Amino acid sequence: MFWSRLLSWWGGRGRPLAHLRVVMYTRRGCHLCEVAWGQLEKARRRYGFALAAQDVDADPKLAADHGNWVPVVTVNGQVRFRGAVNPVLLERLLRAEARS
Repeated sequence: MFWSRLLSWWGGRGRPLAHLRVVMYTRRGCHLCEVAWGQLEKARRRYGFALAAQDVDADPKLAADHGNWVPVVTVNGQVRFRGAVNPVLLERLLRAEARS
């Protein structure tokens, strides 16, 4: 009984934020981007959101919009972080999304 409830609770946590699309705008050789990607990947494993990377140097418009600020992280199209990912704010954002 205990184990079945535990497994059902754990199973319910599998993809609570599958509706979120997180995009990190990056460029090759960016150390801050590597750190941010690690933070986002860890959060993705926990919360189950979609995560993608976009190289700003592949598109002149992206380079103009985000090139001086990478990493830039958007959540469902809204910029949430520039230059670095604040882990406390990321956790707050994801918890709030999971509750709603």
